[in-house]
Amino acid sequence: MEGIVELKNLAFLSGQSEESGAVGAIAYSHPGERFHGSLIQDFELLVLIVCNTDQIISKVGHYRYGDLRYQMIYAGRHQLQSSVITGDNNNLMQCLIEGEIIWEADGALSALREELSAFGLELREQKLLHEFASFLRMYVEAKRHIQEGHVVDAYYNVLEALGNWARIVLIEQGVYPDHAVWTHVQNLDRALWKLYQELTVSSETLEQRVELVLLACEFSVMSKMSDCSELLLRVIRSRKEAWSIDELVHHPQLRFVGEDLPLILRKLVFRSIVKESAGWPSLIGGEGREIRYWIEA
Repeated sequence: MEGIVELKNLAFLSGQSEESGAVGAIAYSHPGERFHGSLIQDFELLVLIVCNTDQIISKVGHYRYGDLRYQMIYAGRHQLQSSVITGDNNNLMQCLIEGEIIWEADGALSALREELSAFGLELREQKLLHEFASFLRMYVEAKRHIQEGHVVDAYYNVLEALGNWARIVLIEQGVYPDHAVWTHVQNLDRALWKLYQELTVSSETLEQRVELVLLACEFSVMSKMSDCSELLLRVIRSRKEAWSIDELVHHPQLRFVGEDLPLILRKLVFRSIVKESAGWPSLIGGEGREIRYWIEA
């Protein structure tokens, strides 16, 4: 592509990149009929600069090179790896998966892309736990809204929960859920696809549709909890001493799911998959006893 070839000669891909700690650059273009301005803020080209840092970088630049307008986004390597698990930034993910690597040091970007393509066990477990955490949170929120009579809000939450459920189905099949999730699920899980249709196009009232899907979600939460939480359970089993919630939230293998971890943990306790002990002295003082978590051998 002519625009990308020209960009290879720009200064940020040489000396300036090294000074900023960059390890590579990826260009993602929407030529001709594939261009959708809303995806890249009306720029013909998105250039992703990946830096060797664990810090979150929020640096964006808009540039023009001849007749070509492009947007340049800087992202830390850890930030990009987190996006692979959480799927939080569609621009970065689409650029990483479909863009052209126009410069890299020591194969850093090729290695990350190969990890995505292989979708190995470690990444699958992380992605599975994250999607299940989101699924559980949306399900709980939907139940709360429906009980309070907020049917439209409950509908939004349960629709999001079905999206998480669909991504779980793909992950279980060894497919990385990057985009067009329902197109894939339509062929992989007819029951889930029918449930999605029941929610979105059924002739029943909105409240009836939400209640129906909530029942299905409740069953799915119970049936999938143990398998989807295997990464968390393995961390808890990794030592004899019981864990505090703070230790688990800050564990390096669980940091991508930290906000939802308390919710998952309490559900696991409720199902007697994880045990709790409340005899530990509180670190913040007072007479309260700290609850810690463990799993029977």
